[in-house]
Amino acid sequence: MDFAEVMPLFRRLALEAGDRIMRVYQGPDFEVRAKGDASPVTEADEAADAVISAGLRAAFPDVPLITEEQAESHAQSASTFFIVDPLDGTKEFIQRRGDFTVNIAYVQDGIPTLGVVYAPAKGRLFYTLPTGQSVEETGPFGTEPGALSALTVATPDNAALMVVASKSHRDQATDDYISRYGVRDMTSAGSSLKFCLVATGEADLYPRLGRTMEWDTAAGDAVLRGAGGQVVRFDDHTPLTYGKPGWDNPFFIAFAPGVVLK
Repeated sequence: MDFAEVMPLFRRLALEAGDRIMRVYQGPDFEVRAKGDASPVTEADEAADAVISAGLRAAFPDVPLITEEQAESHAQSASTFFIVDPLDGTKEFIQRRGDFTVNIAYVQDGIPTLGVVYAPAKGRLFYTLPTGQSVEETGPFGTEPGALSALTVATPDNAALMVVASKSHRDQATDDYISRYGVRDMTSAGSSLKFCLVATGEADLYPRLGRTMEWDTAAGDAVLRGAGGQVVRFDDHTPLTYGKPGWDNPFFIAFAPGVVLK
């Protein structure tokens, strides 16, 4: 796998998918349907999925592709593959709150090594370089990359942590867990943006005590790892891995090294 070939493709497909999503987002009312697991899906999810899937399959036909919108047709596990959530944060999209993202990642031997997270409504684009270093690109986004800022996690103060939590899936268990820490301030964000806020140093800690799927987290996980951060299982603090049967994640914690986990 030539990473120098993969990342420009990831970037281009994320931007194209974001354009398709924004056409729906900025247009008149759109239909919302329920999938088999009762989660919502819109024409924007499906249009973005079509763009990304076609691009990846044309360029890398031999690499397995896992996407949220085609999950029922996938194999039950793998170790090396592309994984895509074409519109993470559909609930935020439906409510027109802006906290939704396009997510594309490459998982190698269970580890998300490359990823792009694009928040089209917020104009924020995060991705890993072929070297593995994560960057944020400053828009407007054209054919060629614009100005890049290398991402590095913050050095945390355990007596005054900045915590980010889910906007749509916050619950008492999460609040109880956060209360174990010395917290300076908290913020809420939707979708995989939470990983990116830790990667940029805008937050130190992101706990998730709720159900997620691998396509929800892989790209954000890759971006955070490329900024020096970590993502571990909640139960035993071992690294979160990918390619698990059924693609379900356990509860997890994303954080900047130096945070003393409770």
